[in-house]
Amino acid sequence: MKIILKPEDEMDFLPIIPLNESEADSFNKKDVPSELSLLPLRNTVLFPGVVLPITVGRDKSIKAVDDAYKGGKYIGVIAQKDSNVEDPTIADLESIGTVAKIVKQIKMPDGGITVIIQGKTRFEIEQITAEEPYFKATINLLDDEEISTEPDFAAYVSNIKDLATEIIQLSPNLPSEASVILKNIESPSFLIHFVASNLNTTIVEKQRLLQLNNIRERADLLMQLLQKELQFAELKNKVTNKTKAEIDKQQREYFLQQQLKSIKEELGGDANDRELAEMKKKAESKKWPDAAKEMFKKGIEKLERMHPSTPDYSVVYNHLDLMLDLPWEEYTEDKYDLKKAKQVLDAEHYGMHKIKERILEYLAVLKLKGDMKSPILCFYGPPGIGKTSLGRSIANAIGRKYVRLSLGGIHDESEIRGHRKTYIGAMPGRIVQSIRKTKSSNPVVILDEIDKVGSDHRGDPSSALLEVLDPEQNHTFYDNYLELEYDLSKVLFIATANNLQTLQPALRDRLEIIELNGYAVEEKIEIAKQHLVPKQKDAHGLGKTKFKISDKILEKIIEDYTRESGVRELDRQLASIMRYQAKQLALKGTIKTSLTAADIEKMLGRTRYSNEIYKTVNMPGVAVGLAYTYVGGDILFIETTLSDGKSDLKLTGNLGNVMKESAATALSYLQANGKKIGIDPLVFEKKTAHIHVPEGATPKDGPSAGVTMLTALASAFTGRKVRPYVGMTGEITLRGAVLPVGGIKEKVLAAKRAGLRELILCWQNEKDVQDINPEYIKGVKFHYVKTMNQVLDLALQD
Repeated sequence: MKIILKPEDEMDFLPIIPLNESEADSFNKKDVPSELSLLPLRNTVLFPGVVLPITVGRDKSIKAVDDAYKGGKYIGVIAQKDSNVEDPTIADLESIGTVAKIVKQIKMPDGGITVIIQGKTRFEIEQITAEEPYFKATINLLDDEEISTEPDFAAYVSNIKDLATEIIQLSPNLPSEASVILKNIESPSFLIHFVASNLNTTIVEKQRLLQLNNIRERADLLMQLLQKELQFAELKNKVTNKTKAEIDKQQREYFLQQQLKSIKEELGGDANDRELAEMKKKAESKKWPDAAKEMFKKGIEKLERMHPSTPDYSVVYNHLDLMLDLPWEEYTEDKYDLKKAKQVLDAEHYGMHKIKERILEYLAVLKLKGDMKSPILCFYGPPGIGKTSLGRSIANAIGRKYVRLSLGGIHDESEIRGHRKTYIGAMPGRIVQSIRKTKSSNPVVILDEIDKVGSDHRGDPSSALLEVLDPEQNHTFYDNYLELEYDLSKVLFIATANNLQTLQPALRDRLEIIELNGYAVEEKIEIAKQHLVPKQKDAHGLGKTKFKISDKILEKIIEDYTRESGVRELDRQLASIMRYQAKQLALKGTIKTSLTAADIEKMLGRTRYSNEIYKTVNMPGVAVGLAYTYVGGDILFIETTLSDGKSDLKLTGNLGNVMKESAATALSYLQANGKKIGIDPLVFEKKTAHIHVPEGATPKDGPSAGVTMLTALASAFTGRKVRPYVGMTGEITLRGAVLPVGGIKEKVLAAKRAGLRELILCWQNEKDVQDINPEYIKGVKFHYVKTMNQVLDLALQD
């Protein structure tokens, strides 16, 4: 609603209320002439009984008002259909309007006229009689239907008053006096006209109200429009209050922040200021390069200019915090007591003499020279032999701090080099994080499982390691998060790997490969006695008991329940025994102090592995070979059978390309030299040879099974059995030469574990056998050969 009420001292015309409600009753329709001047209104509709001040500006309208005022003061007020039309025609005018009486006319300084008019009765245009100088028309006066006396109509009137009052209260621009005026209106028809006149709705809706003859229908439509207006007012009020509340909240928080700031100043300064002061103080005693000092200084200045609530504040703060935490030029002092270092290494690891000697050599050079670029060692060997724990022992031996980085499965270059610090969740790389964690710039860093590093669209971490693991480059290692060069040349990096084939050639070139071989049975017994059994006893609450495991029982556990190069499975079997003993102690209060073979079978179940199957070969065409797998050495059968058919070679057992080529080479050699070996050449044309390597689910590859395949084929074609207890390994050529292969120690120890008594090897592998402790291979006879004829003479029975 838009009720216009102004004080009398501000204007000479009346408010929009009737001068006298009874005056409307004294109005005589006969006083209205049948022909009236018309006054088109653009933005409003005049209702009977309502007083309205109007500013008239158009020349036609001014002339019409002048003439009407001089005459009987009656004029026909009609609404325009389109308020944008400046010079309306007959078609632009509505057909129903209100006869108005000009109450007062005031001439304005700009030539316009302000008139106060009061609506009297509705009319309908019968015919336009003149268009110039202004519109004139003959009219028919319209009668309103009699006011309904029904009770529900009174409810309509009351409801209209209530709705209008609510709208006034919700609208801050409407004066509260308007509600008083509403209460004092007694005439229902005038109330409807008064409220309709001031309703904040379109001209079309108001014109609809004016045109309705039935007062009840008019009241019903008005109530609908009032409901709509009330909903809009409530929504507007809600939005206004919400906005006001948000502004009030912001102002409140601002004042509280100001008060808090004042309180903090009284207490000795803001917390952020104190933190920055502490960082500055810490930086003063820091030993670091000039570049780092300059970057820290700029970062602190930037923080002092920033508000703590800005997002970049935490980014800069965390970067400076990392710089302060890093031990830029802080080193632990190395202990050069070689005797003590040897004692530490011997106490924590059994055997490994070659590696221990290498570590002592490094310490000796460091002691004499005082400083050297640390080498990058890589311990290579099967799992479970103590590669990772050896790195920890080295750190203890030389008095350095130790940290382990597990590289298995890493496929994001940022894990090594760090992220740009502008990214959300950015962190320094693992190398810098490790240095930060150890608080030392010369720790021992174990790069565990370096051969398991992957690569994808996020980069190749092994390429990022090239800089880390090059003594000529890593003194200027650049981390993306740190945005500074950091000296890693004093760090002793030790990598561990199970398979060198998956390493990048460039990365492998930077590593000093130290091969760790598997353990012999005797070594495993000592490791179990010195390390594993005491550890498992303590872990299972049996440390105070007198329970022991004899060497003979340990040997049975190793040979019958494990098949590995390391001692991880042995450790698990010992844990099973300790759990059983702990249960017995808890139930009965006592346990046996020593175990028998029967006890072991009761605790661990029936024997898992048996050497018997390797000891004898009962048919021609079956030979025993030595293999090297990722878990160490192993024994495998090569089975060959002949069948009638065309000359052909079948291969099964999940063999790789190299192994298939070895089989083809062996057959070609036999075909070329059949007469010398005692094979009829015509047999090759009538027989199909089938070579199978059992455990077909396990992938197998490599050239070292060449001599075994040739022996198995020769045995099948000649019908001579392979001698029992004989194993062999080596690569063959078409000329019949036997070439050396790798993993000899692993293979020999596996053969010893399996109970083989004679081994046939290439003569060039003799030096590898000599590196093995003679105690571990006692009872095994070695034959060193150069040609396949020698192999067949040794392997085949007469």
